[in-house]
Amino acid sequence: MEIDTGNTAWLLLSSALVLLMTPGLALFYGGLNRNKGMLNMMMMSFSSIGLISVLWALYGFTLAFGSNGSDGLNKFFGSFTQYWGSGTTWTSEIWGETGIPTYVFMAFQMMFAIITVALISGALSDRLKFGGWVLFAFGWFTLVYVPVAHWVWGGGWIGANLHALDFAGGTAVHINAGAAALGVALVLGKRIGWPRENMRPHNVPFVALGAGLLWFGWFGFNAGSELTVDSTTAVAFVNTQLATAAALCGWCIVEWLRDGKPTLVGASSGAVAGLVAITPACGFVAPLPAALIGIIAGAACALAVGLKYRLGYDDSLDVVGVHFVGGWVGSLAIGFFATTQVNSAITDGLGASEGLFYGGGATQLGRQFVGSISVTIYSFAIAAILALVLKALKVFRVSEEAEVGGIDIADHGETAYDFTPAGGSGGSAFAMAGLGAGKQVDADGKADVSQKVAG
Repeated sequence: MEIDTGNTAWLLLSSALVLLMTPGLALFYGGLNRNKGMLNMMMMSFSSIGLISVLWALYGFTLAFGSNGSDGLNKFFGSFTQYWGSGTTWTSEIWGETGIPTYVFMAFQMMFAIITVALISGALSDRLKFGGWVLFAFGWFTLVYVPVAHWVWGGGWIGANLHALDFAGGTAVHINAGAAALGVALVLGKRIGWPRENMRPHNVPFVALGAGLLWFGWFGFNAGSELTVDSTTAVAFVNTQLATAAALCGWCIVEWLRDGKPTLVGASSGAVAGLVAITPACGFVAPLPAALIGIIAGAACALAVGLKYRLGYDDSLDVVGVHFVGGWVGSLAIGFFATTQVNSAITDGLGASEGLFYGGGATQLGRQFVGSISVTIYSFAIAAILALVLKALKVFRVSEEAEVGGIDIADHGETAYDFTPAGGSGGSAFAMAGLGAGKQVDADGKADVSQKVAG
């Protein structure tokens, strides 16, 4: 089969859009964090780009999307050798019937792996050693993300045998990362002073900027998951916009009714909640149900973020409340709203059923529940075990002194903001602007006020 240049160009663009989401996440999480831990928060996202890219090319892709030739074993993991490393045996291979080079599909899926690992970091801010994070990311990617990606998308038991649907990552990405975040947060423990101390976001404009970059990149995340350019791509694109906009409104409505004021942090978080919820369903539901999914997700996640105060777990930046809960909303929504009017492959190619509201009964709803709860339990358990091992090795949590003084200094030797006066004087506004250490005196002994602030 020859290369389809249109499909290939679209997936290359989508891959770049999905990669942009991880720096967007870094800004979103960094702004939500306290200023003394902002760089550490961003570093966890950027380190995921470096580490996971290499691991994905080395063995992640072949284990997730390779075929091992055994019907029994292939339910659980892919091939150890089919796409091992970056060998030349598959450089000219076309992925399925898409007309897209396998290398391009590999790169697209690489970006998914990167951001899924990075998502977990938001629950662990201000107290997790950077070395401990790298070790955890390596272990969780290998033991959880790779097999789950195979189960859902690579011919494994959730997609191919159970026939649970996940268009772009509600189960494989968001429920997976959210469950892991909860498991690690419980082992890691609470931040010093939480919840008594004020730990509000330190830079709300960064939060909004990060959310905007996530929103932009998410079109590649969702619409790109069709791989080809067709009518399903178009509906996934439209559904992404409608659900996200509706979720923004849903979160703000809850804030307005509950607190009397809608906030920009709430609007930004609501948008992310909508993006999360529509991810598994975007290629299977019609636009109006997509908007309904969004407003439900926005309201549900706005309420869910308060659970950590009632239940006593310190999920620093609400990964559980937004990604885990939003992922569940979107996954179960498929069981209600999936329709072949949008995507005939639901029944023809994927072996699934239409949703409850489209005459398919409760069959698909049950499949969605089984697939999502299975990933929840597996990811939570392995993440917690990895965290306990790292805790026992004493490479997990920073010291109390480092946490109070700031993890940016302790782990990275730098800070996000330098408020040191430029001239080293008492710190006046003029000194900080570089206008000298003190007053200039003229020949008559009077202060010279002729210095002016240059534009």
